[in-house]
Amino acid sequence: MVVVSYRPHRWLSPCLESVANQCDELIVVDNGSAGGAVSAVAERQGARVVALSRNTGFPAGVNAGVRAATGDVVALLNDDAMAEAGWLESAAGALGDASVAAVAPKLVFALPFAEIRFPDEGRHIGSDSRLLGRAIRTATIDGTDVLPRLVGPGIHAMENGILDGVAGPWRWTAGAAAPIYFALEPGWDPAHLLVDGEPAPVNGEVRLVNNAGSYLSTEGHAGDHGYLSPDDGSFDHPAERFGACGAALVTTRDVLRRVGPFAGGFFAYYEDVDWCWRARLAGLRVLYVPAGVVRHVGGVSTGGPLAATVRSLAARNRLLCLARNAPLAVAAEQVRRTFAGKPPPGLRRQAIPRLARELAGRPALARRRTLAPAEVWDRWAGADQTW
Repeated sequence: MVVVSYRPHRWLSPCLESVANQCDELIVVDNGSAGGAVSAVAERQGARVVALSRNTGFPAGVNAGVRAATGDVVALLNDDAMAEAGWLESAAGALGDASVAAVAPKLVFALPFAEIRFPDEGRHIGSDSRLLGRAIRTATIDGTDVLPRLVGPGIHAMENGILDGVAGPWRWTAGAAAPIYFALEPGWDPAHLLVDGEPAPVNGEVRLVNNAGSYLSTEGHAGDHGYLSPDDGSFDHPAERFGACGAALVTTRDVLRRVGPFAGGFFAYYEDVDWCWRARLAGLRVLYVPAGVVRHVGGVSTGGPLAATVRSLAARNRLLCLARNAPLAVAAEQVRRTFAGKPPPGLRRQAIPRLARELAGRPALARRRTLAPAEVWDRWAGADQTW
């Protein structure tokens, strides 16, 4: 078991406690934490520490932990994730099939969510193709602004400007048919959630799926199958998926030798996509096994998907992933489209030198392949994007 952490937080101890009795060997990679703070927490939990002098990023940290591990089964767990009993046992059982490279659990969000439904019917306004309910200007709980934290199919992205003669930010709802979700931090009572100064119409609490295996879009974006769906039994059936999320991925030492290490230069994001893609090119499969359940907070180390650094790394690493693994014509087209659009600031400068190096390295990666890039692309690009 390998856990990488570069700074201690309130979830690290629960994370380690959740797997201490499931694994034979618990390794914590202290990825350059200030004053060895992560090492201190890990040692209190009885873990073996691999201390690095600086923050080398998640995939390089994983590689350091894997090198130190001695077991045949190797599991990765984010430091803000807690595994329920039986996770590793269920994954190890599936890995008994030699064609399986990795196993993904049912990854659910650790925090409960309040479900909100406004009574407004969705309608089209002007030339806007979206269904619109009402414009929400404020959402607060105990005085904290939570308007950006509303998620789900019932809420549109933040907008800013002048609406109905009033300047400022707002978010449109999508009408009564689509729920809105709000993550409840410890101590938050959903009855205290105010929307535009009035109590929100909370319809109860739900647990939401974070990842039921990963998919690959036809543009080469990675996504979480089942993302933000209620954990209502719909994701309780094993299935083959394109990939497994690195937040809770289980593989074997033999597969790691065959596929190779994680792409340490990625620093963060898409390293799990790249590794699973390479496993598929090596003729191996990835399974989703929901008998294993892991509760994931998400975004504790990076600030989540809206953070500028996260968006920049994800945009760069998607292109690197394509350059390493996709059919060359697909990779070239996606690079062209990305730079012709509105890429994140600095992406061209960050990506172009790396793209040249990754293209030069394709022949070395190709030596591990048993399938052509087009075979994997044609089978998985666009699969499992609906649920």
